[in-house]
Amino acid sequence: MINNSYLLGLYGITTDTSSSLIGASTAAKTKKTQPTAPWSSTATPPKASDMVRAALAGRRLIDEGNVSLDLAGASSDYRKMFALYQGLNSLSALADRAGVKGLAASEAALLSKRFGEGMAEMSTYLSTASFEDMRLVQGVAQTSVKSTYALERAPTSFLTAPLHDGAATSTVKAFEGDVKFSMTVKTATGTQAVEMDLSEMGATDRSMGNVVAYMNGKLEAAGVATRMGVQMIPAEPKTIKSGTKTITLPAGPDQWALKVNGGTGEAIRFQAVDTSDAVYVTQGVGKTGTAGQLLKFQADGGSAPTAQQGVDDPFWVEGRVGHTDLPDGVAAVKASAVAPDGSVWVVAELTAGEGDQPIKGVRDVALMKYDSGGNLMQTKLLGAASSANGFSIAIDDDGRVALAGSVTGALEPGKSGDNAAVADSFVSVFDSSGKELWTQRRGAKAADEATEVHFGADGMVYVAGRSKSAMPGNAALGGWDSYLQAFQEKPIKINGPDVGVNVSTIQFGSAGDDSVQAMTVSGNDLYTAGVENGKAVVRRFTLDAAGVPTLASSRDLGYASGAIAGISVENGKVVVTGHTENAALDIGAATNAHAGGSDVFIATLSDDLQASGDDRLTYFGGAGADTAADVAIKDGKVWITGTNRAEGAGKDDPTSGYLAQIDLATGAVQSNRTWRADGDQAMPTSLSIASGGASVLDRLGLPQGQIMQADSKLLTVATAARVGDQFSITPAAGGRAVTVTIDAKDTLESLAKKINAASGRQLEAKVITDLKAKPIVQRLEIKTAANKDGAIISSGAVGKDALGALGLTSGFVGPVTPDKDATKTYGLNLSNKLSLNDPAAIKAAIESLAQAMTAVRSSYRSLAPSTVGITNTQTGNGSSTAYQQTQLANYQAALSRLLA
Repeated sequence: MINNSYLLGLYGITTDTSSSLIGASTAAKTKKTQPTAPWSSTATPPKASDMVRAALAGRRLIDEGNVSLDLAGASSDYRKMFALYQGLNSLSALADRAGVKGLAASEAALLSKRFGEGMAEMSTYLSTASFEDMRLVQGVAQTSVKSTYALERAPTSFLTAPLHDGAATSTVKAFEGDVKFSMTVKTATGTQAVEMDLSEMGATDRSMGNVVAYMNGKLEAAGVATRMGVQMIPAEPKTIKSGTKTITLPAGPDQWALKVNGGTGEAIRFQAVDTSDAVYVTQGVGKTGTAGQLLKFQADGGSAPTAQQGVDDPFWVEGRVGHTDLPDGVAAVKASAVAPDGSVWVVAELTAGEGDQPIKGVRDVALMKYDSGGNLMQTKLLGAASSANGFSIAIDDDGRVALAGSVTGALEPGKSGDNAAVADSFVSVFDSSGKELWTQRRGAKAADEATEVHFGADGMVYVAGRSKSAMPGNAALGGWDSYLQAFQEKPIKINGPDVGVNVSTIQFGSAGDDSVQAMTVSGNDLYTAGVENGKAVVRRFTLDAAGVPTLASSRDLGYASGAIAGISVENGKVVVTGHTENAALDIGAATNAHAGGSDVFIATLSDDLQASGDDRLTYFGGAGADTAADVAIKDGKVWITGTNRAEGAGKDDPTSGYLAQIDLATGAVQSNRTWRADGDQAMPTSLSIASGGASVLDRLGLPQGQIMQADSKLLTVATAARVGDQFSITPAAGGRAVTVTIDAKDTLESLAKKINAASGRQLEAKVITDLKAKPIVQRLEIKTAANKDGAIISSGAVGKDALGALGLTSGFVGPVTPDKDATKTYGLNLSNKLSLNDPAAIKAAIESLAQAMTAVRSSYRSLAPSTVGITNTQTGNGSSTAYQQTQLANYQAALSRLLA
């Protein structure tokens, strides 16, 4: 026979109190101290299918009017608590339904949309609900919070990539040959140009120490404080995975890098003496292609010394002078362009920001600026609240940057388009420093995306893309339609800033699926190239005096069986490049024949797109699958990058990247470099050319231009926050919530002042220096002010929340040692990023909601009239474990049923 005393002891009840269980039903009837909770064993739980049906019908998930309390005079906290629990339960039901296998895409989209709306409803409710005897917050309860966003302190030194391995006294290969460059140091009294020429060292070995000593002698003679140094990078063992085994490889030789130690108040620049053109290629590598890289090649010709293989470049190919791994969190690399100062802007999509620069949603677009040495200078986040994709970039002669793509959910604070779950086209223009000048989001009722962007004359910006329905002022043609938009930059307010004003939208294509895959502007003509209903089609638009386009002509090149990579105008001819399986494109006789499979093609057409005897067609490739990802033309040479795959290769077979140079006039292949990558998967995505961008400085890991430039302190430049993003602060002791709004000129310092004021001085926000971080950074710290009660920090409304961009969490910030009578706070720890976008997200949502409902149940127990702890006879602690409490609830329910 089971000993009831033993069982009760397991659950924190002594034999002296067992009689209360035996008479549970009678005692409950005679003295009820709390309303019956919706999770009680005596309550009838709603069916999951009913909750899903009600939620999809648009009913409120949190409805205090739908809560019944079975105890007269009960605190209003119970009604709020139960309403919140029901809302969380409904959200959980939506998540469970989304996880069902074989769910139709249309239903999955509806569930995802309603879940997002429900999370917003929950967030709003928690920020406005006023509890009397306890506190429920969306985030967590803590004594202080620090922003994960961090601003790097102005650097005083610059470290190159490793340029030598082995003994420090050995001759360095990178220093061999004709190595000369100029180093300019700007001081308070003037500018000193220091010419470095290693031939001046004579017969002295060009080791790291000897070369640095030579350079420092030149700097000292110039009277500047800046000095060069040597940095050792100790070798470490490496681990690799081989099947299920982890193999540790022995450490290789130590590596050595150059270090520039800047003098106080001195600005340092490097200039090359002999240069050649540089070709940059972005690529994805590995089986998933999500690991991004930036490769740099030295073009033939020019006066720069021959390229050398660097340290840690196992997939080196002739002509490659640099390679840089993009940061973790990059999911795709889409485009790139060279700025007037020689830097390279890369368009990447992130599923996670860098540790010091979080993103707001589940996917965002980043503009990453690299110097000529492959050093990341700046990352400008678009700041999408939910998800965004970037497809195209253009850079004007004045350094302005235009970015085009698609966004789902809010981009500009609080504006989510006609349907927050459907992608809309966007275009954003930034100045050369990454500061946003203007953004336009213009979409159709159904999905649409901007795939190409280009600057025109007199402040015009042209955007092309595709849409599944009618764009504003147009009619749909069927399937995906192509479109072309023109924006004129002008102020819409007196003395206001320039913004992009839409002056024209043209929708065109066929009854099938159409797309614009390339676009260029040449004088008064604008050309697009894409695939329309399976055929490669080029279109010419004439631009009037106001820059408004009108369709003038088009040309069908035949079935594409591939894609378009680029279009440009060279010497009065239109050049279209792409890849195709069609061995007989309708362009004329081919200079080089199609070799089988998929080949790259280069088509030269007349500028009016009329068929001409001067039309030329060149195929390039082998018998396998050759693709063209991007193309650029300079000095009559066509540079193309893409992939090579062997004939008959499967999707998991090796894929090589290539960079080819082809003479536009003759079709002759002048060079073709191919390379492998990690996992035998190299997938180039974009190409750009920098005039004079390659030099001996590449060997040394030094960039052309200024180094050690300080990061912008503006939050709207350095983080994902956008002007108008918000969060609110409510004093713990009661009072109205005060909204904190991000302005264009806000910095960490100004934001700290806003937080202190909004909290009624209940919180102390300040900028602290994190000396443990490498490099040293500054963060925002928020804690309870001395002798104060603290405050609740709540997320902003959907589409305009600033907390995620700053890496701050919502919740209660309270004193380290609260008063014994202080209101107890329960944190639900629910992130605003929860979604039903994919299986991993669904699983995370289900787990988070389950924890949140547990927190609500804990808050219910805290409202019980008796606060005397029950001793657990097995552990001696003041309460039983969560598992024991659950088992006790089941045991009590069983006893009640037996005794009924």
